[in-house]
Amino acid sequence: MVQIQSNMETAAQPADPQAQRDADVKSVLGRIKHKFIIMSGKGGVGKTSTSVNLSLTLASLGHQVGLMDVDLHGPDVPRMLGLSGMLDLGPNRKLNPMRYSKNLCVVSIESLTPTKDDAIIWRGPVKYSAIQQFIGDVGWGDLDFLLIDSPPGTGDEPLTVAQTIPDAKAIIVTTPQEVSLADVRKSINFCKVVKMDIFGLIENMSGFACPHCQSVIDLFGSGGGEKTAVAASIPFLGKIPFDQKMVECGDAGVSYQQQHKDSPVSEAFRAVAQEMARLLRSGLFFL
Repeated sequence: MVQIQSNMETAAQPADPQAQRDADVKSVLGRIKHKFIIMSGKGGVGKTSTSVNLSLTLASLGHQVGLMDVDLHGPDVPRMLGLSGMLDLGPNRKLNPMRYSKNLCVVSIESLTPTKDDAIIWRGPVKYSAIQQFIGDVGWGDLDFLLIDSPPGTGDEPLTVAQTIPDAKAIIVTTPQEVSLADVRKSINFCKVVKMDIFGLIENMSGFACPHCQSVIDLFGSGGGEKTAVAASIPFLGKIPFDQKMVECGDAGVSYQQQHKDSPVSEAFRAVAQEMARLLRSGLFFL
């Protein structure tokens, strides 16, 4: 893994590498309108599938979208999008993000490792450096949205994003289950401590429509995410139903929304994107 780190730093070294990297990061971020980190208090709530499908939805609406996978120990974004291969170096000595479509590009540590099953065994300082390079050493170009898929919890990766991208806003993903909501409250407190704006909360796996009788079954309870958002005075962005086909598409690396454009899940993601646009126009989001 040290070799990856070295390969990303092959450009000529300035007298003060960190100062140059900070300048590169600032320059890149200056060309991105809206930055969001997708967080969850615990694993297993569908945070990555939410990041991927929200990115696909925004891109389908005509926005230029970047998706940055900073889940360094479990990078699933490329596999869920069916992307393979390695990032290459452009003529400007910047890494080219992987192109999913004309409106969506992606960067992940998996696209920098020759063997996809290699374990990433890094401590905090190396993670900090890698995430900075994901921004400053990548040719993201002009973006309307940068969505950052982070690992669950409040560890090194979300803290690095908060420190490196001071205007990033948090979107917190949960299920209606009480144990998930308890961890969400920790994520909310994390954002308050690091002074990161909380843009809103999404309740994932919110109801399952039986494919035989169409009755809705609340597999993980119902309404807990919305109640938590109201109690914390943060915007509630919407509910995403559970659909087994989402799992199948993610495993196969194909777009759920292309395969099931008119499904309740696809409609729910479009509603979330529309609510995001409304909040951005109004400036209604909270710390």
